[in-house]
Amino acid sequence: MSYELKNKKITVMGIGLHGGAVDLILWLLKQGARVTATDIKSGEDLAPSLEKLMGQKNLRLVLGQHHMDDFINADLVIKNPGISWDNKYIQTALKNNISVEMDAGLFFHFCPSKKIIGITGTKGKTTTATIIYSILKLAGKKPVAVGIGQGNLMSKLENVGGKTPIVFELSSWRLSALRRKKISPFLAVITNIYPDHLNYYSSMEDYVKDKEAIFQNQKKDNILVVNYDQQEGQDFAKKALGQVVFFSQKKLVEEDEENIVFLKNKDIYYRSKQGEELIMNTDEIRMRGAHNLSNVLAAIAATLSFGIEVKLIKKAIKEFRGIQHRLEFVRKIDKVSFYNDTAATTPESAIAAFNSFQRPIYLIAGGSSKNLQLDELAKEIVSQKIIKKVFLLEGTATSELKKLIKEYGGESKLTAIFTSLGAATQEAYEAAKRGEELEKGVDISSRVVLLSPGCASFGMFENEFDRGDKFKKVVRLFQFVD
Repeated sequence: MSYELKNKKITVMGIGLHGGAVDLILWLLKQGARVTATDIKSGEDLAPSLEKLMGQKNLRLVLGQHHMDDFINADLVIKNPGISWDNKYIQTALKNNISVEMDAGLFFHFCPSKKIIGITGTKGKTTTATIIYSILKLAGKKPVAVGIGQGNLMSKLENVGGKTPIVFELSSWRLSALRRKKISPFLAVITNIYPDHLNYYSSMEDYVKDKEAIFQNQKKDNILVVNYDQQEGQDFAKKALGQVVFFSQKKLVEEDEENIVFLKNKDIYYRSKQGEELIMNTDEIRMRGAHNLSNVLAAIAATLSFGIEVKLIKKAIKEFRGIQHRLEFVRKIDKVSFYNDTAATTPESAIAAFNSFQRPIYLIAGGSSKNLQLDELAKEIVSQKIIKKVFLLEGTATSELKKLIKEYGGESKLTAIFTSLGAATQEAYEAAKRGEELEKGVDISSRVVLLSPGCASFGMFENEFDRGDKFKKVVRLFQFVD
């Protein structure tokens, strides 16, 4: 399609509450487009977003429903990332030769800089992207962060010049648009691959196919950073068209392996054709957890590939304290510490959180289903002695998780299923305060109430960030009874 947007009739499908669609709509209006924004949610549900759109000319809102005409009589349809390409309205537009785009595809087209660092992965992409951004910023490169967490996209173009480094977090959904457009960033990072979003994708293969879009259309002088410790990472490396840089936590890396950032004892090294170079010691990293160490290794590999000096990389990582909603320390009351890990929406990410502690854990878990297997999560909850009690949040995945915990012999750890996050948090605090764990070898000087659900948030919450924000509000403002 022509990318002349002035006076074009554009349908934006999905307004939502994250702010990205509002940002897109305002940008389109600035380009002179005539926009129809449509969402199945009501005006009341979308009130925070609609307030930002009040008074805009050339904007028509369709709320509580979609009209098929808006997808047939348009010059362009732009869909929300979470809407499937198989959606009947999207399919109707495509069958009528109407171009369907996503915000990521538009950003790549209109971005004047080709220095786009794309970061994807099942878990860790937000943390890795934020570390990369922090390193580039400290190095004086004046990077622009795009799509990180709940961040906006199109308005960021105002701050981009021809040589501006872009740090772009790319979900599999946004990558699906790049795959269709056959474009990839010049520097691509894949943190890891685990089962996820299987309520959206028909198979794991389809999910991985979209992830591969981040490097499928790279050129020979482009760079792919992948996880050496996963078979998927090594498979990606074999398919790569450009240079591959690995990162690894394994103790034994093949001695002839080059272009790799790896861990040896507690030191991080980079090995190239010129030999090995010490980057830093892991004790200098403030974030907890092996998964965060992996994120650091990925960020080091990416920024070394970008040409940043080791001393600047080290300084930025030493100063980095982590980000919201990912093993985020909230507050300590008496000897009970509260951690918000609401971004743990998969079993693997929750298990990684458990392994970050050596203190008794009072776990708040459960939620809605993404059609993921919960067996390993249940096994870990039962087998890990430091997990003392489990407080389950109501949701479509919770009954299955409860059943599995019982089957694996962990019934004594179960408390109840809660319809209130505040009540679950209060009960977890009371149990932690009693501190009934007295067996040898367990540090009872500090206990942890951990929100690490291992499941999605839909139902009780707008999204996982809403869940985390509500948890933090409960912990910070609720008057716990001593």
